[in-house]
Amino acid sequence: MRTLALLRAVRGDGLVSCCYVIFCVPRLIPSKQLLQVDGSGADSYSDERIDVRPELLGNSELFNPASVARQLGDQLTLAKAYVVMAKENSNYGLAWELSAQIRACQNLLSQAATSGTPVSFAEAEPVMKALSALTVQAKDLHYDSATMIMKLKAQMQALEERANAAAAQSTVFGQLAAEAVPKGLHCLGMRLTMVWATTGDLRAGVESRKQDKRLTDNNLYHFCVFSDNVLATSVVVNSTIQNADHPDRLVFHVVTDHMNYGAMQAWFALIDLHGAAIEVQSIDGFTWLNSSYVPVLKQLGDAETRSYYFKSGSTDTKATLKFRNPKYLSMLNHLRFYIPEVYPELKKVVFLDDDVVVQRDVTALFSVDLHGNVNGAVETCLESFHRFHKYLNFSDPRISSHFDPESCGWAFGMNVFDLVAWKAANVTSRYHYWQEQNVDRTLWKLGTLPPGLLTFYGLTHSLDPRWHVLGLGYDANIDSQLIEGGAVVHFNGNMKPWLKLAMSRYKPIWEKYVDFSFSYVQQCNIH
Repeated sequence: MRTLALLRAVRGDGLVSCCYVIFCVPRLIPSKQLLQVDGSGADSYSDERIDVRPELLGNSELFNPASVARQLGDQLTLAKAYVVMAKENSNYGLAWELSAQIRACQNLLSQAATSGTPVSFAEAEPVMKALSALTVQAKDLHYDSATMIMKLKAQMQALEERANAAAAQSTVFGQLAAEAVPKGLHCLGMRLTMVWATTGDLRAGVESRKQDKRLTDNNLYHFCVFSDNVLATSVVVNSTIQNADHPDRLVFHVVTDHMNYGAMQAWFALIDLHGAAIEVQSIDGFTWLNSSYVPVLKQLGDAETRSYYFKSGSTDTKATLKFRNPKYLSMLNHLRFYIPEVYPELKKVVFLDDDVVVQRDVTALFSVDLHGNVNGAVETCLESFHRFHKYLNFSDPRISSHFDPESCGWAFGMNVFDLVAWKAANVTSRYHYWQEQNVDRTLWKLGTLPPGLLTFYGLTHSLDPRWHVLGLGYDANIDSQLIEGGAVVHFNGNMKPWLKLAMSRYKPIWEKYVDFSFSYVQQCNIH
């Protein structure tokens, strides 16, 4: 009975428990000694074969501890366990012998099931003796459960370490791929810069457009995009124009860096804007953006900050790697906090990131009542996700004493800004205050959203979620109807649509607004 209990433990607990049974090798039970209980309750012994019910090798025999089939099944379970142990210990000879007897045992049971007769002791005895001898041999080699458990634990730890290393390496490679400029985009920028530098008529036409009165007409719809990516910016502009009811009433304000200024100017000078107005400026031309005024530029001058963001050979975790991306100190990224100073004559603008696609007419945004607030944005909180405590360090009293940790977060990327209310609330000064408070990076770690949450706290109006659908740069499971109904879809995340990392499901949404017939796009093999 002890042997039977242990065998049942094997079947309930798996391989490790199976190894424990090696101390109780099943003994061979001759057929004449097998106890049979008949219907009258009297004890009797079988003459040659075990007398079982007509189901033969069905449940009745397999669950009968006195049957030969049951003994074969128990030894088969032990043998399979020892095969694994023998292989783990590189004892392939023992593993081969066990496997041979396992096949013989399986053939016996199969033949009995096919013929409809139970297995006789005479048929099973050679196999059972061989299996018993092999299990004793395995026991003598110290293939016990304790040794096996230690080996399995060591293997699990090694596999876990390899998986962690692979995940960290994948994160590094993914981050590098997301930050790198694809060859085609680099080619496009270079070719357009050459066109800008060598075509005087093109430059003269752009100079004349700088005097366009529509650039400061508050009766029109003004959109601003800050980017160093020519193709991405073109998609934002093109998708907005194509889906507008009156494209001639749209005005686009683009700011880029000095390196991409010529390429950006050339692109928009060469394409058809369908009556829309556009201006392109270089951030390097804003002399008021200097380290004495802008905290981010002041931080860039600090040796510790430069080391934190730019020092190579870091051994940080994947989360810290994301936080240390130098793009979060780019002034193009922080220029959104200076919009009233960039466009002092405008009263209301819609801010668009360069990784969005506009899918329908969005001029109705300019009619949304912000109820005296500065910022109109789509909230992103769902239960506890994307609330303030996910972005900010509430263990610091400077945060906990001023803000509610359960306040709902919102998204940058498609925002309506009332610049009149902005100036009245002195929003840029609030931004400066919090940036200076975070010089040691203890209040938050990442990007422009955390300081945005602090800066626009109590000054943000929640928009209908259909205005701004997020996640196309990292979430593969966004509902299709949600995407189709979104006025603006946002490829926030590392899988930008112009990268090979992009998700194939969403990439056509972006590619729809790329002019692949444009000669310079074709020359740079962008597809």
